[in-house]
Amino acid sequence: MNIYTKEIYSEVCEFLDLAGSKYVNKIPSKLLQLFKENRSNDYIPHINPNIPIKEQLLNEDTLAVIALLNLKYWCNDENEINRLKEIYINNECIYREKLKKQFNSNNIFKDKQNKNEKINTTGMIEHTTIPIYKKCINWIKRKLQFFLNRNLNL
Repeated sequence: MNIYTKEIYSEVCEFLDLAGSKYVNKIPSKLLQLFKENRSNDYIPHINPNIPIKEQLLNEDTLAVIALLNLKYWCNDENEINRLKEIYINNECIYREKLKKQFNSNNIFKDKQNKNEKINTTGMIEHTTIPIYKKCINWIKRKLQFFLNRNLNL
């Protein structure tokens, strides 16, 4: 197991310690054992319980694991589960469509030509940005899909 994965497991364990037994007891013991046995002994995560989780400096994959735990074990409302799944599926579709457009061989040269035209007419290059909330949602969706596809056989 690589160092990055061990750090993720360390952060997840720290988060679970702060979350309390109410949440930890809902997670299968086999999964908890996986997190504890494979976490890094050298990495010390720093999670402040007084700061919201989205403002913590956690690895992206740690947030994905926490979101997956929420979806599979902590969320009891079927409507909420379906709403979260819809969001994740929708974000994945948006992400794939973006990749499809970005790496379409016909558009690669077209975009380059458009950028050159923008430089010539304005003297500056315009950069488009994706709103941060879309980036976060897409990232969580990709990570959840990754972990769901791994099928931990629990």
